[in-house]
Amino acid sequence: MKQAGTRELKQGFGDAFAAAFELTVTPAIFGVVGWLIDRQLGTSPLFTIILVLITVGYAAWKMYRDYSQTLDQQAAERRENWQSNGPLV
Repeated sequence: MKQAGTRELKQGFGDAFAAAFELTVTPAIFGVVGWLIDRQLGTSPLFTIILVLITVGYAAWKMYRDYSQTLDQQAAERRENWQSNGPLV
């Protein structure tokens, strides 16, 4: 049992690190691409701002979707366990 708890903890740290990386590095990469486009076209930081906002919005939506799916899956598993074992009376 202790090994399963340690595995879940390490998986949680890995998931959090991946989410943090996705929320910081991906918009930075798209910001640089937007900056290069702005530099080539001679525009204000229009493309930089647009690409960063789209990337942050997508990453936030993706994290919310994954979190909601995980919660729904765990609730279904708990409901199934409860129904198979009966109430705890």
